[in-house]
Formats: sequence, C-alpha cells, structure tokens
Amino acid sequence: MPDFHPLSWATPTDHAELADAMFDAVRNGPSKYRQAQRAAWDPVRRSGAEWESRLAAKDIAIGRDGIRILGFMSIEDGGYIDFAFTRPEAQGSDLFRRLFELVQERARAADEPRLWVHASLMAQSAFAAVGFSVVEHQIVQIGDQDFKRAMMEKPLVIAV
Repeated sequence: MPDFHPLSWATPTDHAELADAMFDAVRNGPSKYRQAQRAAWDPVRRSGAEWESRLAAKDIAIGRDGIRILGFMSIEDGGYIDFAFTRPEAQGSDLFRRLFELVQERARAADEPRLWVHASLMAQSAFAAVGFSVVEHQIVQIGDQDFKRAMMEKPLVIAV
C-alpha cells in the first residue's frame, strides 16, 4: 500500500494532475464496467476551459504519496460529491475514508444537512461503508453506453 502524506485541498495548479488520477482510476483500475463503458466514461484525459470551470466550482480534497495525487474527492454547495476517485494502487487502502472524512468535515462546517452522490458500481460499497444508503438505483447514458449507478445520501443533521 502507498504511504500517504497529509491530505490537503486542491488548487488550480492541481487540475491537470486530477485529470490524470481520474483517467487512471476509470481506465486502469478494477471495475464492474466493461471496457467500452470505461472508454465512454472517460474517453480522453480531461483538460481545457470546461474542465477548469467544473473543478473551480468545488472544494477538492486530495491525497498524495509525496510525488503525485493518488486520489481525490470533491464537495460543492448542496452537499453534492461529484468526484471520488483513487488510482488503482491506492484502492483498498484507507485513502477513500480519509478523503471522505475531510469532505464531511467541510460539509458540516457549511451546515449542509446531508451529503449525496451518484455512485458508480465500484463506489457504492465504499460510500455504504461510511454511512451512505441508496435512495434510488439509476441507469444513465454516456455516449452510446448505459451505466448502472445509485443515488446515495448520508444525513448530517439528525431530525429532532
């Protein structure tokens, strides 16, 4: 397992490396999706104005091994987790949990009532392990491929 340095928050200078980490996770990591689905999901390494704009709207927790980003998780207004990716060599480590704890701390500080995510087949068990439950199973289309995923949520505020 890789040795992780303290987690931090991404800056715009990390955006290209975030694209690398996402591409590596989707295209090379263990998956419950077929190769054609993985290619449709992330056909090329992301870059450009659209990528920069999408990332700028989020707070992004990152975990490094001292050299490169091994994983990241985003949080945006409304408690939505848009990105949660770990490189193949970091999957099965505690990096996902550590990233989640940092994101959850940020959401609680912003008084978000819940966290929610559209979790891939691979991510569902990791999110369930940190307290999320499935709200709805979904099938979405990306390119010419259908993908099973689940909308999951975790309440942060206990109703009284």
